[in-house]
Amino acid sequence: MAGSEHWGLPTRCVAAILLFALAAPAWAQAYPSRPIRLVLPFAAGGLVDVPGRIIAHRLAQALGQPVVVENKPGAGSTIGADSVAKAKPDGYTLMITSTTHVISANLYRSLPYDALRDFTAVMKIAEGPYVLVVHPGVAARTVVELVAAAKLEPGRIDYASSGNGSSQHLVAALFCALSGAPLNHVPYKGSDRAMQDILGGRVAVGFVGTPNALPHLRSGRLRALAVSTARRSPELPAVPTLHEAGVPGYEATIWMGLFAPAGLPREIVARLHGEIGRVLQAPEARATIAATGVGVSLAPPEAFAAFVRAEHAKWGKVVRDTGATVN
Repeated sequence: MAGSEHWGLPTRCVAAILLFALAAPAWAQAYPSRPIRLVLPFAAGGLVDVPGRIIAHRLAQALGQPVVVENKPGAGSTIGADSVAKAKPDGYTLMITSTTHVISANLYRSLPYDALRDFTAVMKIAEGPYVLVVHPGVAARTVVELVAAAKLEPGRIDYASSGNGSSQHLVAALFCALSGAPLNHVPYKGSDRAMQDILGGRVAVGFVGTPNALPHLRSGRLRALAVSTARRSPELPAVPTLHEAGVPGYEATIWMGLFAPAGLPREIVARLHGEIGRVLQAPEARATIAATGVGVSLAPPEAFAAFVRAEHAKWGKVVRDTGATVN
């Protein structure tokens, strides 16, 4: 009998425990064994869509499994986010989203998920500025002139956003609050539709992601007045920051990050962080991402989770201070 037990456990129990311990690393290494669904909670062609698809393609090559992009736009990214929050935390449903994720959490009074508690923050991927653009038909050639024109006829000058609760909505609301410019918000279903109406002159103003703005700035179909970040953009070195242009203290960035449902096993978090980090540290990938107007900005899970919490608090204050609503 003494030889059939180990520390009071039957030999067969000890064997089972050892088998499980040996199997765990093999299970982690086996991930992924089937296609991964990557939710982009925005319309195709938008600011997150372009880098998201670049990452999906390269991640599929690195993992040896298809990474299928699924655009689920609407309601300030909350429709797509809700589908991810309700998915199994097995690594086969992921999401790349933006600043909108924490903005919507503060704007919408009743959401079927918690933007912090119901997600695993895997890693920050990239960040960059918004560009304050106007249609060439707008007489204002500086931010000061735009603010003055808006104050002369309150509510007459419209600004477009990709939707209620989007980051475009809130960065513009912050601009209106800090500058005193009484611009009128016109929400669209996606940044692509918003851009089309700015280009067509049906809406005068917009805060546009750099990758979407650059081609039209180069062609002369749009004019840049300022960038939203604290420092000038390398892609637009001649364009001042909003702080420089007459709106002291203004700063906002568009960031993108990878999320998964809450409870994603640490082994999968580590695998995704490692693989995406290797993909985005390659010079070719960095150049490709930079060409979209945002820079690779990697942050590990713990740092990214802390960053998301800070951004949630920041934009919550903006919502309260500006009185921004989903209208």
